[in-house]
Amino acid sequence: MFDVRPVGYLVGLMVMAMGATMLLPLLVDLAEGREHWTVFAESLIVTCLAGGLVALSCRNAMGHGLSIQQAFLLTTTVWVVLPLFGALPFVLGETGLGFVDAFFESMSGMTTTGTTVIAGLDDLPKGLLLWRGILQWLGGLGIVIVALVFLPEMRVGGMQFFRSEGFDTFGKALPRTIDISKGVLNVYLLLTLSCILVYFVLGMGAFDATVHAFTTVATGGFSTYDVSFAAFDAPVQYACILFMILSTLPFVRLMQGVQGQLRPLWHDSQVRTYLRWIGYAALLVVGYEIAVTGHIDEEGLRARLFNTVSLFSGTGYGDGDVTAWGSFPFVILIAVGAIGGCTGSTGCSIKIFRYQLMLRALGQQARRIFHPNSVMVLRHEGRRVEDEVLQSVMLLFTVYILSLGVFSVALELTGLTLIESVTGAWTAIFNIGPAFGPSVGATGSVQGFPETAKALMIVAMLMGRLEILAVLVLLLPRFWRP
Repeated sequence: MFDVRPVGYLVGLMVMAMGATMLLPLLVDLAEGREHWTVFAESLIVTCLAGGLVALSCRNAMGHGLSIQQAFLLTTTVWVVLPLFGALPFVLGETGLGFVDAFFESMSGMTTTGTTVIAGLDDLPKGLLLWRGILQWLGGLGIVIVALVFLPEMRVGGMQFFRSEGFDTFGKALPRTIDISKGVLNVYLLLTLSCILVYFVLGMGAFDATVHAFTTVATGGFSTYDVSFAAFDAPVQYACILFMILSTLPFVRLMQGVQGQLRPLWHDSQVRTYLRWIGYAALLVVGYEIAVTGHIDEEGLRARLFNTVSLFSGTGYGDGDVTAWGSFPFVILIAVGAIGGCTGSTGCSIKIFRYQLMLRALGQQARRIFHPNSVMVLRHEGRRVEDEVLQSVMLLFTVYILSLGVFSVALELTGLTLIESVTGAWTAIFNIGPAFGPSVGATGSVQGFPETAKALMIVAMLMGRLEILAVLVLLLPRFWRP
C-alpha cells in the first residue's frame, strides 16, 4: 500500500515554517501602526496549527528515506499546499481578492513567476508587499533544492546527468540531503544579503531594498511599485542586472566559488553559453534600435539590457513598454524567455543545459548524414551523455511546446485575444512574469482576465515550475500501484 505519511509529515513541517515567516510582515504592519497586522496574526495561527496537526499525525512515518513515488508526490504537493496557505493574507487582507485571485497571486509568488492580479501596489500595506517578496524568496530557495536533490533522482528532463555532482538521497542518505540544503541556503543568504546591501547603498530605502532583494535573488519579479524597476535610477538597475545574472548561475558552482574555487564556475560551459547568449540577445535588440533610428542613448541602452536580462533570467521586472520597441525585439524577448537560466539555479524555463544537449544532438545527427559509418559519442563537458538523458531532454522539450500550445488555445477559448492567450500561456508555463495585450493593465496586472483564464494559468505555473513531467506522472494509474 502506498504510504503518504512521510509526504504528509514533511509537508506539515513546511507549512509550519511558512506560518512562522508570517511573523515578519505582521511586525512590519504593527510597526507601521496599521490594523492590518491582525490579518497576518490570523493567517499565522491557522497555518501553523494546520501544519502542526498534519506533521503530528504523521510523525512516526520517517524511519526511512523517501521512495521515488513519494518524492514525486512531495514535490507537487508542496507547490500546491504552500500557495494555498500563502493565499490567506490576500483573502483576509485589504486587497479584496477572491479565492482564485488570491491563489493566483500566491502561486505566482511561490513559483517565482511574478505575474500579478493586483493593481495599486503603491497603496498596499507594507506587510502585504513584504509577504509577496517572502513568497518568492521561499519559492526560489525551494526550487534550487528540488533541482539539486529531487529532479536528478526522479530522472526528469535529463537531470540524472547531474547525479554524480549531486546526491544519492532516497532510501539511504537523508543527512546528505540536509548538507546540500545547508550549502544552498548559505549561498542563497549571502546573495540576498549582498543584494540588500548594494540596493541600500545605491539609494533604495531599507524596506524596498529588502523586498526587491528577495524577489531579485529568487528571480521572481514582484515589486513594491506598479511601475516596477522604472521607479529606480540607473545605478540600481545596473546592480539588479548583475544580481539577476548571478542568481541564474548554477548554485553548485556558486557554492564552489564561495569556497574559493572560482575556476569551475568560469570553465562551466553552461555558464559561458548563458553569458554569451545574453550578450547576443542584447546586441540584437540594441542593434535593431540603432538600425531603425540611427542612434541610442544611455537610457535606451540600459532599458534594453535590463529587460533582456530580466526576461532571459525569468525575473520579469519591467522598465518601460517593450512592445513599443518593434516586432523584432519583442520576438527576441519572447524567445529568450523560453530559454531561461542555468540548471540548478533559481531561473526558470527550459534552461541552457538542455538547449546545449539538443543542439549538440542535432549537430551529431547532421554529421551522421555525411559519415554514416562513423561511431559518434555525444559528450557534454567531457562526460558521455547517455541515450536515457538525451531522450529525457527531448521529451521535456516536446511537452513544453505542446503545453504552450494547449494552454494558448485554452486561454483563447476563455475570451482572451490571441496576443493575451499566447503571452499568458508563455509567461505561465515558462514562469516569466509579464503578459501583454488589451486586458493587461498599464501596471502589468492580469486582473481583467476571466477567472477561468486565471485558473488555467495557475495550473500552467505549477506545471512549468516543476518541469511538467513531475506533475504529469501523478496522473498515470501505474504511479499509484505498490
